[in-house]
Formats: sequence, C-alpha cells, structure tokens
Amino acid sequence: MYLMMYANARGELKDHPGLSMLGRSGDEWVVPEREMMLLPRGASLAALPHHVPVGFDEAADIVTGFEHDPENAGEPCYAVGAILPQGFTRTLFPACVKPAHIQMPLLGYAAIGFRKGNIYVAAVQTDKHHKWHPVYYNTEKLPRHIAKLLKKHPRNRILRQLARCSLQYNCFTAQNIFYGRWEGGIPTTNACNAACMACISEDHQGQVASTQKRLDYMPTAREVADIGEHHLHHARDGIISFGQGCEGEPSLSGDLLGEGIHLIRKRTLRGTININTNAGYTTGIKAMCDAGLDSMRVSMFSCRERHYQIYHRPRNYSLQDVEESIAYAKARGVKVALNLLVFPGFTDREEETAALIAFCRSHKIETLQLRNLNIDPEVLFAALPARERGQGIPEFIQQIKTHCKEMQIASYSHPAGRVEA
Repeated sequence: MYLMMYANARGELKDHPGLSMLGRSGDEWVVPEREMMLLPRGASLAALPHHVPVGFDEAADIVTGFEHDPENAGEPCYAVGAILPQGFTRTLFPACVKPAHIQMPLLGYAAIGFRKGNIYVAAVQTDKHHKWHPVYYNTEKLPRHIAKLLKKHPRNRILRQLARCSLQYNCFTAQNIFYGRWEGGIPTTNACNAACMACISEDHQGQVASTQKRLDYMPTAREVADIGEHHLHHARDGIISFGQGCEGEPSLSGDLLGEGIHLIRKRTLRGTININTNAGYTTGIKAMCDAGLDSMRVSMFSCRERHYQIYHRPRNYSLQDVEESIAYAKARGVKVALNLLVFPGFTDREEETAALIAFCRSHKIETLQLRNLNIDPEVLFAALPARERGQGIPEFIQQIKTHCKEMQIASYSHPAGRVEA
C-alpha cells in the first residue's frame, strides 16, 4: 500500500496516514499495482493549485478528497505530481479534482505515493537516463559557452534563438548546442500544418498559455549549415534535430532544410541529421530525405484515423499522407521512429494498442519513442469519443515488446547512421 501525498499552503510535502494513494487512468481512479517505482533522480515534485487531492479510505471503502490540511484545520492543501526526467514513462496521472474553469499547465504530471520512508512514482523506465539528467544542464559554465559560440557566429539568428531557449526555457537540446554534445536542436520554421491540442509553442485552448514562443523569422540555409556542421563535427554522439518546441512543422521548410543538409554534408559526414515531424507534408519530407536526412521521428497520438484527426487537427493532410512520408523515408534508407504521445487510459486501450502494433509492423518502424503527453485530462477526454478502459501502461509496453520484437523501445532519439535502402 502507498500512502497518499499532498502539499500544504507552505509548499511542504506530506503523506496522509489515513488514506491510500490513488492514480488516474482515463476517467477511473486506480489503486496502483505494477505501475510504481522509486522516484528517480532528476525528477521534480510540483503542487497543483486549485486541485483537490483524492485518496482511498480502506477502512470505509470509499474514495475521498479533502480541501484542507488535516494537520492544520482551515489551511488549504493541494494535489502533488512528479515531473519525470527523460527516459521515464508515466503510468498514472495524479488523482485529483478541480473547478471546471481551471486548466492544468502543460506539464507531464505523474502520480506519487509514500511507502516505507520513500517516495514512489507511477512510472516505468523506458530508456537510459544519463544524457538527459538535469545535473548536466543549466550549469554555471553555460553562459560562457553561449557567449563563446555567439562570438564565433555573431550574425546567426538561430544561435541567438537557441541562447534564449537555453536561458529562458531551459531547453536541453538548445543547451547541448553550446555544450557541444549529444542531441542539439536547430529551430527553423514558424508555420505549422496542424493545431495539436497540446501544442507547446502556440495557444489553441485559450486558457493555458504555451510554454514556449516560436521564432518569428525565416533563417537561411547557411545559418542552418553553420550550426549543424559545427555541432556534428565537434559533438560527442552528435545529433542535430529540426522540429523543436519553439517552432512549427519543419518539413514545410523542406527545400530550405534540404539545402542546409546538403551544405552540412559537404563539410562533414559525422553525426546524425534528424527531423522531428508530423510527416504530413510529404513534399518537404522527400526534399530532406533526398538531401541526406539520416533519421525521422514522427509524432503520433493515435494510429486510428478518427483519433488522429481529433488530437492533431491536421490542415490539408491525413494519416495516409503520414504513411506515404514514412514509406518514402524508409525507401531512401532513413531510419524512422514513432514519437508516441502516451496518456494513461487512452494509449493503453486494447484497440489503440492493436492499431499501433499493426502500424509499426506494416511500416517496419525501427524505434518506438514513448513521450509523456502534457495535457489536462479533462480537456483531452472531453474531445474523445466513447470510453474504453485501458489495460495499464506496463501491460501495453509488454504487448508491444511481444508483437514487435525487432522494434526498440526508447524515450528519445539516439545516434543513427543511414541505412542502405
């Protein structure tokens, strides 16, 4: 049994001695079983103001919430969730209730509980943690690294954007450009051909502000190439990725990026050139693949057309166009991963799981990256049709491993050389 945890008005984390922890999966309160692990290093805990914590009273056999701290009558208390570092996939959402007009910020909160002196979180590890551990980011030397690279490329607007992303948004892929290691992001595109429900760079819901702002200019191919060549030539396990949180859909700039890729590959053959994309604009994807793209990560909420349309809200493309882009990339020797937006109680539904397995097998997807979807569950489930009970994220992952034995399970992009077609 895990004890329920909450935060008081002073921000102190407490466990409730009389209530067991609950999590949320879809529209159900769930008593955790296989879903829990020790809170990993690098995770952070956050109170959710206006969200009333909910627990389970085993003696009375009832689910109950409470608005005031039981240790200090009259003081408010709040639900608490964990924000997981890269490499961990959430299995349950925090159990809480809130006023209808309040929307949760776009962060991937996971349920937590207390047992035998330790904090546990509803999560499973799905990738190595080392490269994305927060201890390696926002270091004292970061401003010096930024100043050094800006001095080398004083007129590069993308680099100035990355400096802002590093310091203002604490973006790890932006910081990696200045640290000279691992995966570095190169934002290039303002426009998008989708209006995804949980877009982090453009406000669509009207109540929750986006967490990042898109760049407001169109860079040149040389600006792209200067950063890309520098990073790939010097970085450990170097990857450059187009399609960051501060931009729209990069394939809409396929000709520009194709020229940038061509310039990079004239200067260096090192490292991996990757695109994070919805893959709906096949013309742009083809241009980049033909220029020498190494890997492509395709964001996917659902492999079922109706649910795909509801979440991604595509403009002038369909899931069939996405499949055409994947097929072309595969034919050109590009490694393809799905960036699956995981939400407990939806992703693990049996029909969703079956559709995903069929999609991955049909298109011979190399890697399935599991990404926690940051969205208020009330907003998400209000938009979806009839409910189907989830089988649990651990069971979902096990089924994927059973039916797609050749496919890697991961949480982020890894170096990937080009595959001979």
